[in-house]
Amino acid sequence: MNNITQNTINIPTYTPEFEQIITTKNQNFVGREFVFSAINNFLNQSDRGYFTIIGEPGIGKSAILAHYVSQNPGVVYYNIEIPGKNRVNEFLTTICTQLIEIAQNQGSKNLTTNLTDSTTEDSGFLSLLLQQISNRLQPKQRLIVTIDGCDRIDINNQPRGSNIFYLPRYLPEKVYFILTRRPFLTDKSGLLIETPAQSLDLSNYLEQNRADIQKYIKSYLNESCDSVDASAACRKVRSLSQEKNAGDILLNITEQGFNDETNFMYVKEILTAINEDIYPQNLQIYYQNHLEKMNLATRKQQPMALQVLNILVQEQSISIGAIAERLDTDEYEIKVILDKWREFLHLESIAAEIHYSIYHASFRNWLRQQSESIF
Repeated sequence: MNNITQNTINIPTYTPEFEQIITTKNQNFVGREFVFSAINNFLNQSDRGYFTIIGEPGIGKSAILAHYVSQNPGVVYYNIEIPGKNRVNEFLTTICTQLIEIAQNQGSKNLTTNLTDSTTEDSGFLSLLLQQISNRLQPKQRLIVTIDGCDRIDINNQPRGSNIFYLPRYLPEKVYFILTRRPFLTDKSGLLIETPAQSLDLSNYLEQNRADIQKYIKSYLNESCDSVDASAACRKVRSLSQEKNAGDILLNITEQGFNDETNFMYVKEILTAINEDIYPQNLQIYYQNHLEKMNLATRKQQPMALQVLNILVQEQSISIGAIAERLDTDEYEIKVILDKWREFLHLESIAAEIHYSIYHASFRNWLRQQSESIF
């Protein structure tokens, strides 16, 4: 991927935890050129704006953003996934620190470097920095701010109706934000903006995702294993599952192979288990976090929410009407629950009706295994 900045601005200093995330997410990174092409097209066609990458859990959003930052000097970076980084005051302090460094390198003087509560109570100081940097950019330069994980922002510390992280409603010329987030309801974006905006939903690029998974497997095996093809990985998984009784998650991959897989998190953990000869415990932790977030989101709808989840676990795909009929309840009640679980669900139109399913077969299998303790 070519750098999009012809004359790059000075690289901001990332915190050690951000540096570690960027390095970790870049390991064995391959492909995703269709995403980078879409970003470049947006930058070339719009003089400012917001570009959002949308994708189900584990599909590789964080790795895409980390690789983009590593390949493009001068890009500002923020990761909400790190503990303590999901609140607006921490975001504004960290981002404004990076922006101040850029502005000073441009020659701006008399900037406040001692960030106080007054500089993080709204978007005023952030907007001021963006404007000052924009004014000093060369014709070919751009200021790009990346934010990974917008679905995990804690909005409880912000006034009701304010933009998530106080992101500006208007942007100066040559200033761009690239965001990542899980699927969400349009009216729950948390953003009111009047500037060019575009989104890319990774679920609309299944063939490209599958092809990149194959590249990733080959790259991983070239570095970590003796074999170089996915079939060898499947044979090793089968051997591991038989020897260690690893369970349905490993047996499932031996039956289906990796050919139709589009979830990087799943494949990465399976390959790690192959190479290190251990069961992928990280997947269990990952899925447990999913379940806890789902339960928290629907705590006011219990126990109906658990009944709905039980149906989703048993069915590969089902409509709201079918769920409501089975539970003998109003469709609206079911929709409220499913809307709160949007990031963990896959939606498909069948015969002009929306059908819902758990976003990944592996997560559904895990939920089924936990059924005695859940339902």
